[in-house]
Amino acid sequence: MSFCSYYDTYQCRSCSWIDYHYAEQLKLKNEHLHTLLTPFNPTEWLKPATSPLKGFRNKAKMVASPTLEGVVLGLSEEVSLIECPLYDSSMQKVLHTVELWLRELGVKGYDVKKKKGELKYVLLTRSKSNGTMMLRFVLRSHGIVGRLEKGLDDLLKRAPELKVITANIQSVHMAILEGDEEIFFTEQRRLEERLNGIPLYIRPKSFFQTNPEVAEKLYRTAAEWAGETKPTRLWDLFCGVGGFALHCATPERNIIGIEIEPEAIQCARDSAAQLEMKNIRFESLDAASFGASSGEKPDVVIVNPPRRGLGEQLCKWLIRVGSERILYSSCNAMSLAKDLEILSGYRVNRVQLFDMFPHTAHYEVLIELTRKE
Repeated sequence: MSFCSYYDTYQCRSCSWIDYHYAEQLKLKNEHLHTLLTPFNPTEWLKPATSPLKGFRNKAKMVASPTLEGVVLGLSEEVSLIECPLYDSSMQKVLHTVELWLRELGVKGYDVKKKKGELKYVLLTRSKSNGTMMLRFVLRSHGIVGRLEKGLDDLLKRAPELKVITANIQSVHMAILEGDEEIFFTEQRRLEERLNGIPLYIRPKSFFQTNPEVAEKLYRTAAEWAGETKPTRLWDLFCGVGGFALHCATPERNIIGIEIEPEAIQCARDSAAQLEMKNIRFESLDAASFGASSGEKPDVVIVNPPRRGLGEQLCKWLIRVGSERILYSSCNAMSLAKDLEILSGYRVNRVQLFDMFPHTAHYEVLIELTRKE
């Protein structure tokens, strides 16, 4: 038996490794990583950075299912996941409050088969540093926007932790999480998080790591590695809200962060302004476009691409740039290994696994590449 009743009763099997002892989970992940990266002869393998086993997730994504009793927040099979042990008790409490409030308002969950109902998803994000939360309703149309807005004061009285509340309009009958239009119900439009004392902002559409405790270790490690050679120029590609760049910032270091999502870039700029950093800038660009136009040569490049990895074009461009070191943070070691085959002008120095996703086969890995002579 695991510590999750949903898993033990076969209501949810998302955490497919939850009944493994944690030491066994780490062993299996390490073995997988070694199999993929041993051909590249890493100089040093560091011990994995571990995670709490419960309450570590800062974001809940709930399907809103229609039932005779009213909307149920959980899985599409009408299974409630409000008490998922990956969320801390404060998130569970707010999810209970939101579900009851939606039922009282008569809001109906979206029926995928009948293509009826308005509410598709409920998304809840929590700031670890101050406990405030952001709530998003993903809707099929504008049909119940007025009803939600009318009941907002009541919801805020019941759940004062909620500081940002929005409705996202996703009208397409497809498995797409969100649409382009975001309607804010609150004056506040972002949450503030603090990792290692660095202010980072979370807006509705900006990517943010789902395990803040492990993210702190990842950012801190990257900053330590980057700073060892005292670089004066650093690039952070796929920078998101600026986690790596802001952790690496020093008064004498020039830093550029590149990210395609404008909301994330605005968050990064706000963080830099709060810290009064003058020699760091963030630009909303595609990494490939930036690569094609930049004529500078950084001392260190940090890359944190999506699961698909960098790809051949960006890898070949990085070889041409010729920075002394590359720090590569990856959530998919298989695409990382493919990229390393192309980055043949670099040797793998250090490797460290960061267990961002306990109870699953997934993990984050940070590697240091140094340019061959």
